[in-house]
Amino acid sequence: MIVAFSVAPVGGQHHVGDAVAECIRAVRESGLPNETNAMFTNVEGEWDEIAALMKRCIDICERHAPRVSLVMKLDHHPGAGHEHTLAYKVGRIEAALDEPTDG
Repeated sequence: MIVAFSVAPVGGQHHVGDAVAECIRAVRESGLPNETNAMFTNVEGEWDEIAALMKRCIDICERHAPRVSLVMKLDHHPGAGHEHTLAYKVGRIEAALDEPTDG
């Protein structure tokens, strides 16, 4: 499965970027395939791995503020043969962009 998520502390005295950087560090240390952009971090893994990582990120943000905001979008595609979909999906779009268009 692939999860796109954004997490941030709310109402604390610390800079939001510090907590977000700690969360991204936790994602990278998890060993799960991931990529970060300006709005979300995408992570690929099994549900238990993803859930544990989301909890870790929430715990990190709780150290910075009394509230935590988490937005999560999940692409669950059960069954065999759906590994490495994070790279595959991006590669497929990039390949389509490289194809000549009719017009």
